[in-house]
Amino acid sequence: MNTTLFANTRIASGRSRPSVVRIVHSLFEMGITMARTKFLRLAAVAAGLMLAATGCGVTGDDAGASGSSAESGPVTGLRIMVPNSPGGGYDTTARVAGTVMEEAGIAKSLEVFNLAGAGGTVGLARIVNEKGNEDLGMLMGLGVVGASYTNDTDAKLTDTTPIARLIQEPGAIMVSKDSPYKSIEDLVAAWKKDPSKLAVGGGSSPGGPDHLLPMQLAQTVGIDPTKVNFVSYDGGGDLLPAILGNKLGFAASGAGEFLKQIESGDVRVLAASGAERLEGVDAPTLKESDIDLEFSNWRGLVAPPGISDEAKTRWISTLEKMHGSEEWKKALKDNGWTDAFITGDEFSTFLTDQDKRVSDVLAKLGLA
Repeated sequence: MNTTLFANTRIASGRSRPSVVRIVHSLFEMGITMARTKFLRLAAVAAGLMLAATGCGVTGDDAGASGSSAESGPVTGLRIMVPNSPGGGYDTTARVAGTVMEEAGIAKSLEVFNLAGAGGTVGLARIVNEKGNEDLGMLMGLGVVGASYTNDTDAKLTDTTPIARLIQEPGAIMVSKDSPYKSIEDLVAAWKKDPSKLAVGGGSSPGGPDHLLPMQLAQTVGIDPTKVNFVSYDGGGDLLPAILGNKLGFAASGAGEFLKQIESGDVRVLAASGAERLEGVDAPTLKESDIDLEFSNWRGLVAPPGISDEAKTRWISTLEKMHGSEEWKKALKDNGWTDAFITGDEFSTFLTDQDKRVSDVLAKLGLA
């Protein structure tokens, strides 16, 4: 009889949790009389079963991404949206992060998907409208900050839940292997002669890093930014064919998106915009070329508004584990990324500062 009672109590799945009180009441209702010692033994067994179902028996796999026991195993069910086309910087960062988390046993069955459009603001609108969705995140960066102004969208990054900034990446001034410009000095000299005739390409909308870099470069070398002929592409995946097809005078973007083409010689870097030279790339920095400009892009992850504190903590904890893994350290080196990890309130403050910075620059250009 006791065996039947416990066999009918579902504990393996964690969905129905046995209660000591319920079991004991059942015993009394069945009119069972037992010695005090036997009762205590049975109660102890019941308590052990409840503990197994509520604690030790539930892993990160059992709880899923929305479970509260993710610390005991890999989280499942997470989805990361990329608001640009495949092949761009956001896409590369999201997929590398997903691979690292899978290989390091931090996450399981993680999905990365693309929702391109309007410089990232289609994805931004989606993440804002997914209020309370605790399993969805969006990979984003400086480009989405700018696009939220230049595309006049109702959705703003201030409406999202900031999770973490992951990396920083210097920009690069790049041309095709057939370009007549062999140095940054050659390029600037030609650009100054007639800024409007030299097409400048970038993998972000106006206000994004690939737009802000050439605009600030123009200002620094004495070119009126309003005269710059900027051509916007929806991510590095769309920008690459324009570079290789000689449709641009030059491109400004993160070099990490074009490392294979740089290594093969199909794309040449004339200068890097960071404080140091790009590792493995034979090109000076802008400052080494007597151009007093230093510029870096960044990328991070936000979640929808209205998620619980528990879900926010779970996202941050998952990314902290990724950040501490050897796999991620290798990914930073392989992709030429600079570690720039900050989370939660610190990232929220950073986003507010970036929002103001971009707004001020675009206002000066008459774009916001």
